[in-house]
Amino acid sequence: MTEANSRSITTNQQGLNEKLDEIVTKHLNAEFKKPIAAHTQQAFDQVNEKVIAFNGPIILDSCCGVGESTANLAKMHPEALVIGIDKSAHRLDKHDVEYKQTEQGQYILAQADLNDFWRLAYQANWQPTHHYLLYPNPWPKAKHIQRRWHGSAVFPFIVKLGGILEVRSNWSIYVEEFARALELAGVKASAEPYSSEQAITPFERKYWASGQSSTRLIVELSRS
Repeated sequence: MTEANSRSITTNQQGLNEKLDEIVTKHLNAEFKKPIAAHTQQAFDQVNEKVIAFNGPIILDSCCGVGESTANLAKMHPEALVIGIDKSAHRLDKHDVEYKQTEQGQYILAQADLNDFWRLAYQANWQPTHHYLLYPNPWPKAKHIQRRWHGSAVFPFIVKLGGILEVRSNWSIYVEEFARALELAGVKASAEPYSSEQAITPFERKYWASGQSSTRLIVELSRS
């Protein structure tokens, strides 16, 4: 039984961050030169072998946490290989115990830094059909804008990877900012309320049980 005790987002930011446009524009016009971490390179190489061997669509589930969403997405897209990526070994280790689903679908989980993994996927010419960012850490304090994915230096690679991008959050401003960042990158997107009879992530289930609502955007990106 889900405990309905999830706190609402607390933020000192009203509306879109005042520095959003400046930060996103800077990142769109700069080269991201951060060295690739060895552990992410190793994780990517192992996953890439399976991607090369797989004859079918590739789907990314970024910030997958315990991987429940990854398993659910694999059931929703049985023709695809769904790749769940999260930086936390602690969260991923919970997967086999609590969340593994084997009825149908194909998926793999990888522990990696997405700042590096997305760049490696782009360099390897991955062409995901779908890319899910479901309830990433919102970093709601205004000063932490660059820790949000749309405010980070790696944001251009989310756009470059292409596919149908779906972002969901229980903080509407996060999705509205993401839509604005995409607009600055030349992609029209808009935030919209989202609800469903079935939650596909633990956070989604927890938020809804607590009476919180979700906001999402869905946009088709062309790989650049």
